[in-house]
Amino acid sequence: MIIGFDVGGTNARGILLDANSGAVLDRTSRSSAGAGPVLLAKLVEMVGELRDRNSSVIDSIGLGIAGLAHQSGVVRYSPNLPELVEYPIGPELEQATGCPVTVINDATAGAWAEAKLGAGRGVDDLAFVALGTGIGTGFIANGALILGANGFAGESGHMVIDVDGPTHHTGQAGPWEYFASGTALGRMGREAAAAGRFPLGVTLAGSVDDITGFHLAEAESRGDEAATAIFDEFCREVARGIANLILVLDSERVVLGGGLTTIGAPLRDGVDRWLRVLLPGQARRPVVDVVLAELGADASTIGAALMSLDLPLGG
Repeated sequence: MIIGFDVGGTNARGILLDANSGAVLDRTSRSSAGAGPVLLAKLVEMVGELRDRNSSVIDSIGLGIAGLAHQSGVVRYSPNLPELVEYPIGPELEQATGCPVTVINDATAGAWAEAKLGAGRGVDDLAFVALGTGIGTGFIANGALILGANGFAGESGHMVIDVDGPTHHTGQAGPWEYFASGTALGRMGREAAAAGRFPLGVTLAGSVDDITGFHLAEAESRGDEAATAIFDEFCREVARGIANLILVLDSERVVLGGGLTTIGAPLRDGVDRWLRVLLPGQARRPVVDVVLAELGADASTIGAALMSLDLPLGG
């Protein structure tokens, strides 16, 4: 029995996973607010809850965190979890629970889970793109998870798309996630509504300020012309970044994950259509398969749990 955690800027979610079957047996969650020791206490509490409620011996724990998760178990950089930076969350959790702990970036964990149990099964070269508040990515190349020298690989949301673009909250100008994240989609809807070009968004949300990407997707599904145009522009920006990833990695399949995948087929189809336009040499390349993630919100927790066992892909 193994435990996986996904620690984001708002919540920490945990699962108990049967490593033999891949079945999620139990779940728990807490707020992730607070400094390192506060979060540690919550994680220890959740480990005890999952263990005791299921009368299980825990073999290992995986901790997926949004940010630069160093292989030592220390988070070096995390815009959404600044109080956790440089706190030895991995070693401290290991000491407190007596279980081996692996700390990994949450999107990298999601890539591992989709490769093992989800939409990436049977593929040796995979790009996982998590579209949420920001953009997280994880990669499988030649059947192996790409971690990098420090465990930092996969921070593609911060790669610069437009050097003259707007400044992101990280201080960087024009990164991919400014244009192609869930935050970006909501901003695009609000800007259009404020300019009087998206009245249905105001109707659905109640006000301009309350418009989110999901209101825009709802309007698009109703055939609203303004929403369709905005959503198409958004899909183009998602595909632009993915094209860059494929140029570097030559991935066979792209798995779209994260909260925006609840939009479903319109997102997948829009990104796929634009990728065929934006990827250089497309006419001479095998078609890159674009699919929706299968594990949903569980991808990072499952992947973190599996990584704690250091399983080989397909093993």
